[in-house]
Amino acid sequence: MPHSVELVDTRSRPSYEGDYDSSSSSESTHMSRFQSRRSHFLIPPSVPSGHSSVASSASSTPIPSRSGSPLPQFLVNSRPVLSTTSDTDSDPATATLLRNRNPWRQERRPWWQMSRRSRRRPGRTWRFLNRWAKRIVRHPLFPRQPITIVLSLILLSLFAIFLTLLLMYILNPDKDPLPWRAYCSMPSMNSPPDPNNPSLYHDPYYNHSIGMTTPPFPHDELDALPPAGLFVGVFSTDSSFERRALVRSTWASHPRSREGAGDGDDGVGTSRTIVRFILGQPRKDWERRIQLEMEEYNDIIILPVAENMNAGKSHTYFSWASINAWVPPVYMKTPVAPPLFSYSNASKPPPPLSSHDPSHAWQDISNPHPQSWVRPDFVVKVDDDAFVMLAELEARLRLEIHAKPPADASSAHRTIHRRSDTSLRHNNGSYRKLLNVMPANTYPTFQEQDPLIYWGYLVTNRLHRFMAGELYALSWSLVDWVARDPSVKELTRGAEDKQTAKWMKMHPQAEKVRWVSERCWIYDHPRAGTVYGHGFLFPSEVRRVRKHVFSALQRLLYSGTSSYLSSSSWIPQTQAIPLPSSSESEQLKPEELLTQYGSTPASWAHSSVSTFHARYTPPVSDLSTLESIEALVEGSEMSLIRPDTSSALSITSTQDTISRAWANREGRNARYEGKRVGGTIVVHFIKQNTWFLETALALLEGEDYTEAESQKEDVLEDCDSDETINTFPGQRTIGSLDLPYATYAETVRYGRR
Repeated sequence: MPHSVELVDTRSRPSYEGDYDSSSSSESTHMSRFQSRRSHFLIPPSVPSGHSSVASSASSTPIPSRSGSPLPQFLVNSRPVLSTTSDTDSDPATATLLRNRNPWRQERRPWWQMSRRSRRRPGRTWRFLNRWAKRIVRHPLFPRQPITIVLSLILLSLFAIFLTLLLMYILNPDKDPLPWRAYCSMPSMNSPPDPNNPSLYHDPYYNHSIGMTTPPFPHDELDALPPAGLFVGVFSTDSSFERRALVRSTWASHPRSREGAGDGDDGVGTSRTIVRFILGQPRKDWERRIQLEMEEYNDIIILPVAENMNAGKSHTYFSWASINAWVPPVYMKTPVAPPLFSYSNASKPPPPLSSHDPSHAWQDISNPHPQSWVRPDFVVKVDDDAFVMLAELEARLRLEIHAKPPADASSAHRTIHRRSDTSLRHNNGSYRKLLNVMPANTYPTFQEQDPLIYWGYLVTNRLHRFMAGELYALSWSLVDWVARDPSVKELTRGAEDKQTAKWMKMHPQAEKVRWVSERCWIYDHPRAGTVYGHGFLFPSEVRRVRKHVFSALQRLLYSGTSSYLSSSSWIPQTQAIPLPSSSESEQLKPEELLTQYGSTPASWAHSSVSTFHARYTPPVSDLSTLESIEALVEGSEMSLIRPDTSSALSITSTQDTISRAWANREGRNARYEGKRVGGTIVVHFIKQNTWFLETALALLEGEDYTEAESQKEDVLEDCDSDETINTFPGQRTIGSLDLPYATYAETVRYGRR
């Protein structure tokens, strides 16, 4: 009976091997069972699945109620514990078989092939991060309430914004307004040479030399040279239809843009200038509209690339131009025959014309046998936020295409220092003295002699040297090389204007590439508020700027006092002072003065219209449309008006001042000093269509002679010159050869001494 009770008790609990003794039934035996169950509850033994010890007998060991749990497969190093040590010793093959049956051991990398550092590093790093995260979270200052969490996020956001703005300020090279007055007065500041490689920045006019200034522009031989062929590509997007319409109706077709000021040249200069809009692949919703626009205007080029700005569109444009860019030939005979280059013989029948193409091309295509088109001399890249005066652009590039560069850098500098003739500085003398124009039959026809010109606004800061992306031009040989060179194709992503400069430095004949810069007549819109911005600029104002800078240098040179070292002494004075004689002016070297007396004065960046980092506001309110345009002209009397708040009759006096400033404004003939070209080439950063229309009115519209100027001309015919001086002491005219920067009154006064 006790045996049966024992059996019932055995079935009611899990059976463990060796957990009881069948021959014992005393109280001590029960106590040993209890202790055995307690110890196995704390540390359960490992039993092979479904196997009992071979040392157990069938008579003394009851049959277990269920088999033991299988061994977990991830316990690779766990060794099964058998009921007795004799089992393991007696059957070692069974233990080896059990270890080999684990598939995980076959898939894992052996431990001896893993370094201790690689095994411990992930866990150690995680524990380290976890420990510090807990410390931060448990810190008393760590936010836990909703309001404190929101405030903390706001503070972190403000800190991130502040840090971003600080980095942008530190990395931004354009922190101070640029001395544009010096750019228009000292050609040496126009294209500063690279101190590491001066030969990369050859200039046919030597406008980065010491003691040498650029000859006046335009030159006498400009109209004697054949016009240059320009293919102008305006980068646009599918949605910029309104901006393209403004370009078509203004600078791409306007007579004063294509022919120049005054009577112009009847479009001869720009007879080989073609304007086309360059787009990437349009979006699906815009495909139909772009297709209709192409059929209507014939001036849109779709590149085989997705629309982008700095992801290869410029390189694709030049690659396309190397195959498909064509311009009209020279339609008229000129005193100087067109030069022959390696690409001169390429030709193609004329394509369908656009409405803003040259009138000479339209006349030629109406003939039974129109002339074939040829390769362009320059391929120009333009942004659609730039306003371009085509006649001004073509005139500069025409001189470049006919200029003979110096043989090498050393000879160029030797030639520079030998040039001290005043006539080469200030008169409008022979263009052939500086540019070697060669007849067609003597011009080399080898590809090595093709012009290599990189033209634009040279940006020189502590980080980069490149032509600004609003407009730059590459001569044809450079375009053809850019399209073919495999190394260039690997440098197509990034800021496109900086990448183009890298291409020029990679050229096999990089020392022969002429980096020609124009900094005076390329600037940002007056409302832009950038370091490159100032009022609309005309040649008459530049002449006054040169006069003021020359006078300031004269005072600094001949005073010899320390009081002139301050920046205030450089402020231009309106009072006329005697200019030095020709022998004294030969000793004037502005660059050496700036080196001796310090950096460029801040007043040379002053503008009467705009202020750096300040939103433009009109000088006075309630200006009419044309008066507000006149207020945007640099140096105009309208831009200098300031409201008089001290007088009780301030409103009346201000209106009188506005009327007087409008009556004394300059006409186009006075602003261009009677010449066809010589003024603004590009106005950039026109982000609004309103700004675009303001630029068009300022540069393209207006009378050649105002009413006041017409009356003055009538008076000049009836009065003596001495009486004229007393009547019009401040009339702004060209000056003379001996006094190039003087006004009309100063020319007569000092010229008669």
